[in-house]
Amino acid sequence: MSTFSKEHECYLKRKRKEKWIVISCQFFLLILFLSLWELLAHYKVINTFLTSSPSQVIITFASLFKTNHLLLHIGITLLETLISFFIATILGLVISSILWWYERLAKIIEPYLTVLNSLPKVALGPLIIIWVGASEKSIVFMALLICIFLSIINIYHSFKETNQNYLTLLKSLNATKKDLFFKVVLPSNLSNIINNLKINTSMAYIGVIMGELLVSKKGLGYLIMYGSQVFNINLVITSVFLLGISSFLFYYVICQIEKKVQK
Repeated sequence: MSTFSKEHECYLKRKRKEKWIVISCQFFLLILFLSLWELLAHYKVINTFLTSSPSQVIITFASLFKTNHLLLHIGITLLETLISFFIATILGLVISSILWWYERLAKIIEPYLTVLNSLPKVALGPLIIIWVGASEKSIVFMALLICIFLSIINIYHSFKETNQNYLTLLKSLNATKKDLFFKVVLPSNLSNIINNLKINTSMAYIGVIMGELLVSKKGLGYLIMYGSQVFNINLVITSVFLLGISSFLFYYVICQIEKKVQK
């Protein structure tokens, strides 16, 4: 015997139906795009030397896999992304908490955060290489610079916009600042923190690829740079596809964490 009312069961069915419609449309659009791309390449409507084609991408993918280079480059990029992602997330949460705790410090620091966040990090690439060295450390540092300031600003402003009625209620009950933070501010902003994680996934990948374009000899960014230098568009497009798949899977994991947190 069902524990849900008929109205609730109908609602759940509509939700499942809507979910499958969205997924089906997304899958259809992807297949349509790839099919159209392959047809245009096959009938020479587009120049495959400049645009490649899905079949050539598959051939290049198989070639990289056979030479054992595929997993190496994906693994290097993923490792650098994970390191920068976790460091930026932890530091962003800690620094945002400190700024919320000390309002005067936040007023002093906030303009500098905005300026630092607006700086073009790619232009700082040569300086980063001088400071950190032409190694994986400079790649992680580049990604960290891109993620950290945006993370601090987003989380801190979420903390500031916490419902004041809850805070006032706890203050009337003689709650300490520690109680306010751990019982109101942090729990009520879990969804905002998760959303910041989603942003950090893309920003970390952007930073890592930028760094790899500058100094790396391994990774997907290196493959993109190398492919463009030798005019191997198949390698470039394949690397971009692998990057897209990798970032999508990373984003999917964050979405699953969000569902767990919401429950």
